Amino acid sequence: MAEDGNLHIGNSNYNREEEADPENNTMNQPLLKRHRTLSSTPLALVGTKVSHIESLDYEINENDLFKHDWRSRSKAQVFQYIFAKWTLACLVGLLTGLIATLINLAVENIAGYKLLAVGYYIAQDRYLTGLLIFTGANLGLTLVATVLVVVFAPTAAGPGIPEIKAYLNGVDTPNMFGATTMIVKIVGSIGAVAAGLDLGKEGPLVHIGSCIASLLGQGGPDNHRIKWRWLRYFNNDRDRRDLITCGSASGVCAAFRSPVGGVLFALEEVATWWRSALLWRTFFSTAVVVVVLRAFIEICNSGKCGLFGKGGLIMFDVSHVEVRYHAVDIIPVTLIGVFGGILGSLYNHLLHKVLRLYNLINQKGKIHKVLLSLSVSLFTSVCLYGLPFLAECKPCNPSIDEACPTNGRSGNFKQFNCPNGYYNDLATLFLTTNDDAVRNVFSSNTPNEFGMVSLWIYFGLYCILGLITFGIATPSGLFLPIILMGSAYGRMLGTVMGSYTKIDQGLYAVLGAASLMAGSMRMTVSLCVIFLELTNNLLLLPITMFVLLIAKTVGDSFNLSIYEIILHLKGLPFLEANPEPWMRNLTVGELVDAKPPVITLRGVEKVANIVDALRNTTHNAFPVLDGEDVDNGAGTELHGLILRAHLVKVLKKRWFLNEKRRTEEWEVREKFTPVELAEREDNFDDVAITSSEMQMYVDLHPLTNTTPYTVVQSMSVAKALVLFRSVGLRHLLVVPKIQASGMSPVIGILTRQDLRAYNILQAFPHLDKHNSGKLR
Repeated sequence: MAEDGNLHIGNSNYNREEEADPENNTMNQPLLKRHRTLSSTPLALVGTKVSHIESLDYEINENDLFKHDWRSRSKAQVFQYIFAKWTLACLVGLLTGLIATLINLAVENIAGYKLLAVGYYIAQDRYLTGLLIFTGANLGLTLVATVLVVVFAPTAAGPGIPEIKAYLNGVDTPNMFGATTMIVKIVGSIGAVAAGLDLGKEGPLVHIGSCIASLLGQGGPDNHRIKWRWLRYFNNDRDRRDLITCGSASGVCAAFRSPVGGVLFALEEVATWWRSALLWRTFFSTAVVVVVLRAFIEICNSGKCGLFGKGGLIMFDVSHVEVRYHAVDIIPVTLIGVFGGILGSLYNHLLHKVLRLYNLINQKGKIHKVLLSLSVSLFTSVCLYGLPFLAECKPCNPSIDEACPTNGRSGNFKQFNCPNGYYNDLATLFLTTNDDAVRNVFSSNTPNEFGMVSLWIYFGLYCILGLITFGIATPSGLFLPIILMGSAYGRMLGTVMGSYTKIDQGLYAVLGAASLMAGSMRMTVSLCVIFLELTNNLLLLPITMFVLLIAKTVGDSFNLSIYEIILHLKGLPFLEANPEPWMRNLTVGELVDAKPPVITLRGVEKVANIVDALRNTTHNAFPVLDGEDVDNGAGTELHGLILRAHLVKVLKKRWFLNEKRRTEEWEVREKFTPVELAEREDNFDDVAITSSEMQMYVDLHPLTNTTPYTVVQSMSVAKALVLFRSVGLRHLLVVPKIQASGMSPVIGILTRQDLRAYNILQAFPHLDKHNSGKLR
């Protein structure tokens, strides 16, 4: 839906070409139309549905009703509002922690019983039966997760983090935070992770936390909302944005038991707008999550959680390991950072190609999505079970306290097909949960546990699985696959260095995982804190910072981060923080000149004109002018901006006047409440207006936002983009530098679509973006 009183800028042939078949994508085209559409499904399922998107109203609509409501609030009501915000922040953390607990319990027990059954048959040398049970269980779990996603909630596939980034940037992503999506995300994550697929629950937990926050803020699902009076304070996009920010931070905290890392993740990666009060509430939410998880660990340590081990809560505690490094260690640490940047950018590039291919497969229908997921699950199961037969059996080291060999649910020395007193290092890494595999490869003081050939097989397989698994129709996270790949080459480098370095091989694995995450996701501060909280050792801080900075710098020189690539593929109109350099030589006046004339309304407007504006356009806001001769611009002034939803509300309530006049303040308060105006209601189709009502009038002054953001026409596009993004605007009015006689006080409206570099280049095909943005 268009956002303003103008059509979107862009080449008309290009638009007609895409609108003819929005789901007809080739391997060289964007997966989605980047102007106006968003797939309601995650990336690989784009072909199922293309829906229109809108921006969010983060700007305060300062009309007469809002001002009166704000002035009339008592101290008790203000206290109630503040208390409600902190209460909801607490509930977000509490529920996210409980659901993360449920997911961890379910995954560890389901996967544990599966592995125990497989181990039972392996101990009897019935390897084929073990393979059938292992593969059958994984296929069944994958089938459940995929069918739930495909049938009930396509938006539950994938990590959900790119959509959250877009929402906090001001893009209304449809159906992303509903109750059905959250339930499918929870059950689907349990099934997909327990099935041994190369994906994690970290990304889905961020999405689940955001869903919890959104549902709490609006009082429940759309069809069953709670109408408590205190919830009316949160019936707006601004407060919902803050809650979803708390939810995303709580999800990261629940995944890694990292409260400070969760706050920094929300600040660095997903949030566009930030302030100190939001920082405090976000930290409070993550603190509640940590308390819940800690209580859960205490209960499970007493043996009341079945087969639950340490999975998913803290991967690698190295507080007992003495970390020593010298000047000579700078070379291998630097190499880890460089490798992480190169491999991370290569992973992003290859995953971009795989996702395009999956889009073509998924367009063929639901059956093909299910078959694709089952094919990936079958390939994964066969490789995880069959490749350990290629490894040589290694003798157990009697000096190690840990049991060796083992055939149970977990363990660092799996016997598999080896005789007594020997273990299979590949089976130790493959025939376990992903969390335990990371813990095994991170293990310290075990320099000879894994052979170099086994590490190469482990690294190669997880590189392949990391590319082919993300994009199938299941909830999936990118954190764990990248950690698995990075830890492998980190451990290999530590093995090669041998006695030439004082750093433990397990610490090399930690640094490798951190470097690959920085090389792919391009995060630094939040990743550094997350890994410090995971390892529980501050002595790692200097080399971790060094590795992350190098990996991010190297990765940035090749391509975008993985989440930015997904945003681009989805066609989400995400506004970047840094404008293109050529935007400084293009003015907003030149932009609005490329658009049709703006549609304006009078302060006291005839009903027929309002109906025409709503019926013939899809614009979401209209400038309201006052003056003697609005049509000719003589003596007119800009009164403000009125939203489409408010105009529809006026027509539905029949707030008409028989004569052209201004209304009194009490008249509008009798008809409307601030709570009603906060609701989005732009469905004009079911409004029936009689011919006699068409000749009546409506006073738009009380409903008009009298303080819209305006910029002068000579402002550069770069400066306007920074203002638009920083404040979280939906509409930006462009006014003339000098209002000549007979000239309108507003010459156009800019929206996020108009300020995107792609759309500007479509509107100005002769723009030389390589020559400072000058028109050729």
